[in-house]
Amino acid sequence: MNTKRCTINAFVLACLISILSGCSIKGDPIAAVEMVDKSLGIEPAGIEATKAIAEEAFIYGLPIVMNYAVMNEFTINKHSEQYKAPFNTMHNDARVFTYKDTAVVTPNSDTPYSMLWLDLRAEPMVVSVPAVAKERYYSVQLVDGNAYNYGYIGSRATGIESGDYLVVGPDWKGEAPAGIKKVFQSTTPFSLTVIRTQLFNAEDMPKVVKVQAKYKVQPLSTFLKLPAPSAAPQINFLPSTTKGIKENFYAYLDAALQFVPLTSENKAIRAKLASIGIGPGKSFEFKDLSLEHKAAVLLGMEEGDKKIDDFLAVGLKTINGWKIGAVFGNQAFYNGNWLMRAAAAKGGIYGNDALEATYPMTRVDASGRSLDGGKHNYTLTFPVGQLPPVNAFWSVTMYNGKSQFLIKNPINRYLINSPMLPSMKKNEDGSLTIYIQKNSPGKAKEANWLPAPDGPIYLVMRLYWPKVGTPSILPAGKGSWSPPGIVQAK
Repeated sequence: MNTKRCTINAFVLACLISILSGCSIKGDPIAAVEMVDKSLGIEPAGIEATKAIAEEAFIYGLPIVMNYAVMNEFTINKHSEQYKAPFNTMHNDARVFTYKDTAVVTPNSDTPYSMLWLDLRAEPMVVSVPAVAKERYYSVQLVDGNAYNYGYIGSRATGIESGDYLVVGPDWKGEAPAGIKKVFQSTTPFSLTVIRTQLFNAEDMPKVVKVQAKYKVQPLSTFLKLPAPSAAPQINFLPSTTKGIKENFYAYLDAALQFVPLTSENKAIRAKLASIGIGPGKSFEFKDLSLEHKAAVLLGMEEGDKKIDDFLAVGLKTINGWKIGAVFGNQAFYNGNWLMRAAAAKGGIYGNDALEATYPMTRVDASGRSLDGGKHNYTLTFPVGQLPPVNAFWSVTMYNGKSQFLIKNPINRYLINSPMLPSMKKNEDGSLTIYIQKNSPGKAKEANWLPAPDGPIYLVMRLYWPKVGTPSILPAGKGSWSPPGIVQAK
């Protein structure tokens, strides 16, 4: 094994060794790969190269691992508190998400979700939607195991008419059968379908439920009234949770990569991962690493995470304290930009393409000072005629700045959105002020109150189906409309 390690910070390495001493080094997967390389006359990677590859693995793998963990919690582990339904079964939530929903960071609390995890191995699946009233926005987002948004159905993308759509796996080849409006191809055999149906107010929920009941899924053979093909083999998925990602990242990545086919786009990064024992069919156990390999991997993860945070901090355009950009899309959109994809996932996995929804986000006020509900009260004021320009609706949602989950509060309000405007009070000049604070601003202003945590704040604005004509937030970060800054109350 190449013992060159002079460029690793000696103090950090010593601290890590003292923390990790006593752990087993038997079966070190990186050392095993190095031994194979040596036998083939290939120079082993070495400690510094191991650290660099671990960093790349974290950046490349974070969205894949996050998705794999959510899939486990939603549709594999029936004992999970977040469990929804088995594969190829539609699950409808007759409610919006609350602080109790913790499988997905930065969840939307605007629209009741319908969710469907597709297993496309045996045959394609047909997703059917009903005719939906023009005034009620809805969208069907198709996301695969690479965290690519590979297709849309809904108000913006396909219109409000009913229709049947075919979703196929990466190996499928063929023509769309009669009656199918469009074919969508996933890059992975397992895929998530996220359906958002607009809710106008609490009393509107029964009408949303009626729409949800008409979302359907069926195998292609059933749709065509043909015999079903042989079932796909059972899989013993590695149990995983979103809470366990940090501790078990590389083990989860091994498991998830079994379901991410090799392509010309990812073969280079996958070869690097394999060079330190990460990949399908492998068993990268952190506890089995030598102390120096443990240190290298931990430092690599730390550097990768820092690069992701730096992208979120500087890779998006800052306007009045809000970070704005287009970071969600399909395979062509990312074009191998693994860092952008990782930043998108960490910022809020399963976000929409900018044309479907644009997401200004902030942790600071207009002056760049960190938002903290335990220290200050804040206001967000939209001048007259300058509400977010959308075809559907907009919202401002509050999250705990540390966890990025919705926060428990005394009025069970997690956001302010445009359907609430009739009940809100405007200022004398016609502008609209939202009061962002942990305690009530008083009964007279409570309709405009967005409860904040007793600590760091993370705010996300959502513009569903943003307008493209002037004024517009599009192109994201370069549009003619900008969100106003958040002001610290005096």
